Amino acid sequence: MSIQEQCEKLSTALRSATSRAADLAGGGCALLFSSMPGNNTPDAREQLRAAAGFDSTDAAEAAAKAIFGSTREVIMEGGQPARLAAVEALGANGAGGITIHPLACDGRVNGALVVGYPAEPSQTAYQQIAQLSGSASIHLDHALISAELVELRKKLMEDDDSGEDQSDELLKLSEALFAQDIELLRNNEKLDKIEKLKNDFIEKMSRELRTPLNSIIEAIISVLAGEDESISEGAKASMRNALDEGTAFQRTLENILDLWRLKQGELPIQIREVGMPELIAEAIFSVQDTIAGKPITITKQIEVPMPVFKADLAKVNQILFLLLDNAAKFTEAGEIVIDARLDGDFLQCEVRDQGIGICADDQEYVFDEFFQVDERLASKYRGAGLGLTLVRDLLVLLEGEIDLESEAGQGTRVRFRIPVQPAQ
Repeated sequence: MSIQEQCEKLSTALRSATSRAADLAGGGCALLFSSMPGNNTPDAREQLRAAAGFDSTDAAEAAAKAIFGSTREVIMEGGQPARLAAVEALGANGAGGITIHPLACDGRVNGALVVGYPAEPSQTAYQQIAQLSGSASIHLDHALISAELVELRKKLMEDDDSGEDQSDELLKLSEALFAQDIELLRNNEKLDKIEKLKNDFIEKMSRELRTPLNSIIEAIISVLAGEDESISEGAKASMRNALDEGTAFQRTLENILDLWRLKQGELPIQIREVGMPELIAEAIFSVQDTIAGKPITITKQIEVPMPVFKADLAKVNQILFLLLDNAAKFTEAGEIVIDARLDGDFLQCEVRDQGIGICADDQEYVFDEFFQVDERLASKYRGAGLGLTLVRDLLVLLEGEIDLESEAGQGTRVRFRIPVQPAQ
């Protein structure tokens, strides 16, 4: 394997470890630092090898600089894992504190994996991230030993008078590389087992919960549709309530599964022709249960004529429903406006409501998983706090954009924009 191939393999391994650490942290962030041989005055940018959970490279580098400046000794010289309090530079992603996992092999500290947590980390997550850092440690040390081995071989070839000591050193380095190859295989096998267990759990949850839930919902609908006179009005009301609860739980389950598929890259894009007026009408029909009993008017402002275009029909439909359902849930009275138009090669949609709104301090967190604006209102405005997270992730998949404006007590406006293709 050439030096360039080794470098690419190392970079891939470090990026993968960093990304998985951010996921295990519960949607947090991670920074991987590594030492640079011969660099006596390192800075954060030179030490940063991989980052995950940041909106941009600039944001990652700014966070790395802030963390590296205050914890450099712990990061580059500490031999033991460390837990520190929240770091302001990481924002919400580090509100639960950070952990520093040294990347060390045989007493050599080559760097550290720094992980930020949105909330206090569980012991399971901490252990899994520690295992990831162990694998990254071996990858990094393996690369450094390989470079050292190449230099030693080159020196032996150029120097005919090389002594036995250098030959012994060459043998030791080769043995160390072989031992690390074996350890990497073992670590990868463990990580693959963990991944398989997670996938099996999701499949089982889908099968064991969704299948009987569908049967229960269908049975309730069948009984209510039968208009059996022997069933009292009170019993029918209870069954309608059970139907509402079951449907809400079904949607939450579907959101969890879709978020999982998105993170695993298992939600492919399927391009089809999209008729926007029909899609909006379907979304409005789907939220009728949410607005039932409320003095709410839904107004459509659609470009006329609205040409048919090509996009992922199912995902656009899901985004529209989630935004409209969210607006209906948090609006007690007034008007909800849904606006749609084509802007060149982009579909631009907007959903405006006159609901409870979101205060400025909370707006940066509304797309975070399980975030709810006010926990005290959780019983009134039911939901797991996954709708806007799923909307954001679906738009990332579709290479779209989203922005939100809101004022407490005045309502919320959410606008999204996705690229589309012209229909033939």
